Amino acid sequence: MNDDAWQWRRGLAWLALLGPLFYLSYGFANHLAASRSGVPSIVFDWERGVPFMAWTILPYWTINAFYAASLLVHRRAADVDRQGRRLLTAQFIAVSCFILFPLKFAFTRPETEGWSGAMFDALTSFDKPFNQAPSLHIALLVILWSLYTPKLPRAMRPVLHLWFALIGVSVLTTYQHHFIDIPTGVLLGAFCLWCWPNEGPSPLTSWRRDRDATHWRLAGYYGLGALACVALAHLGGAWLWSLWPAVSLLLIALAYAGLDSRVFQKTTRGRIPLGPRLLLMPYLLAARVNQGWWTRGSVAAVSLGEGVSFGRVPRIGERLAAGESLVDLSAELDSSGATVRAIPCLDLIPPSPAQLREACAAIEAARSTGDVRVACALGFSRSASAVLAWWLRTGRESDLAQAEQRLRALQPRLVLTPTHREAIAAAVHG
Repeated sequence: MNDDAWQWRRGLAWLALLGPLFYLSYGFANHLAASRSGVPSIVFDWERGVPFMAWTILPYWTINAFYAASLLVHRRAADVDRQGRRLLTAQFIAVSCFILFPLKFAFTRPETEGWSGAMFDALTSFDKPFNQAPSLHIALLVILWSLYTPKLPRAMRPVLHLWFALIGVSVLTTYQHHFIDIPTGVLLGAFCLWCWPNEGPSPLTSWRRDRDATHWRLAGYYGLGALACVALAHLGGAWLWSLWPAVSLLLIALAYAGLDSRVFQKTTRGRIPLGPRLLLMPYLLAARVNQGWWTRGSVAAVSLGEGVSFGRVPRIGERLAAGESLVDLSAELDSSGATVRAIPCLDLIPPSPAQLREACAAIEAARSTGDVRVACALGFSRSASAVLAWWLRTGRESDLAQAEQRLRALQPRLVLTPTHREAIAAAVHG
């Protein structure tokens, strides 16, 4: 039996599990909501102006074909299983929300005839005006969109994007969902991508127990920020958008509590993938604003000689010098687009000795091909630690205090604590 046949069978096995499970669980949630009295609706006034467009039931339905095919287009068993886990996670979380927090669609759908009427009749045979937020349709759309886009030639991607955008709009124009269901569905889809990433294990398996007081203090601050955002969301209306930064801050709190930089899933090439980028967008935007504020009026990097400089990760729109590569120690900034070797380290926490040794090796490797910038978000702490470790490990400096004094003369705004110095010393002697 060849590999392709094996993957088809594996995909069909997943479909045999997911198909019946969807109809049973989705139908059960619908039935449970229908049996309750006073099921609420969350609807904005402007939504009453959304037109009903019967023909959009066609793109709405086509997600079923994309769903089934998504388990049959892989050559590796691991890829099939990852896709199956994403779909199963989306279904489990969405149905759980439908049961715990039921919502009802508030408008009456107009009568339809012809082929669109037949498709609506087929839909309403199992789908009632419940199962609203988060929209499972939108969550699946995010998962499928991220899967199919890289598989298609670039010339065909605009067609995919147009059709998938129609699927997204159709949840409104077929009178299946209210607006609140869409962003919550996007967050659910992004969580499934984050939970089962393309590269590496699930971040949920990377919990570390060696947290010190600084980690727990920062985790507490971000956790309180998440709770404050949830409290704002209870005000309703536009304040519901506060749920997005609440999710973002909660994940950052978990990063400091034990998940570490794996929360960002930043690749060694400096890219933050779609799932964590969507989930963490409020925090990522704040990190960019923070970078711009603290580094305003300062140079991007200072030269150390020998083709090495250190400073900040390029801002949006900035470029490295021609032939220059980047050793990036930030976890929260996307640095893809340049020649990058990323070693993601959490902000406000000293890099570990292992990370500093890895950075030293990356600096030496990058120097063999040209100039290199050692960088972090601001260029005051993580990158400085890496440079000091590199100087000491390669014999360019022999004393940490003197090396720090030399570096501080070039960048007076260094932020180095005794814990930073301990990590540097351990990296040098390890």
